[in-house]
Amino acid sequence: PLTPTHLPHPSLPHFRSAVLPIPHPRPSRAVTTGRSGRFHAGAEDDGGGYAVAVSINDYLDIYCPHYGAPLPPAERMERYVLYMVNGEGHASCDHRQRGFKRWECNRPAAPGGPLKFSEKFQLFTPFSLGFEFRPGHEYYYISATPPNAVDRPCLRLKVYVRPTNETLYEAPEPIFTSNNSCSGLHSCRLFLSTVPMLWALLGS
Repeated sequence: PLTPTHLPHPSLPHFRSAVLPIPHPRPSRAVTTGRSGRFHAGAEDDGGGYAVAVSINDYLDIYCPHYGAPLPPAERMERYVLYMVNGEGHASCDHRQRGFKRWECNRPAAPGGPLKFSEKFQLFTPFSLGFEFRPGHEYYYISATPPNAVDRPCLRLKVYVRPTNETLYEAPEPIFTSNNSCSGLHSCRLFLSTVPMLWALLGS
């Protein structure tokens, strides 16, 4: 079996990320948040953060920053709130632009290892709070610093869902449009337009 991969960083001793075997029926891709990972701040010249392509029914696994003993000071441990946003929110790193909280990396010293979140890119979901994705479209994720924590650079992730039919292609669209708002998690499901549509968060 695979074992955690240690990623030393000169200013973050004992920071590590793990890529572990997961019994998913379809391929999964792993993404690590933080300064030693692939889910990063980015700049204009690299398209803004990290980008990855997935297929329908793929999983995207996101691993939060994790620290082992001896622990660094609490203020040096990275913590993030991860949001799903539209294209404008991704470009500006502003989760208030039709964004909503997806996950929270708030246990950097968890005894069981790094927190892991998974996104399944599926066409349909039986869950009322689930999300539905469309081939040929892009989805966007960003981070924000939790309240009362040391401010960190905004991390950005763009996920492109490959078309199911290679002869068919539709230009990528934002996850939300002006006519498709999301006022809160309990009222938001993603019903996106016709065929042919972020994330590791992030490629292996």
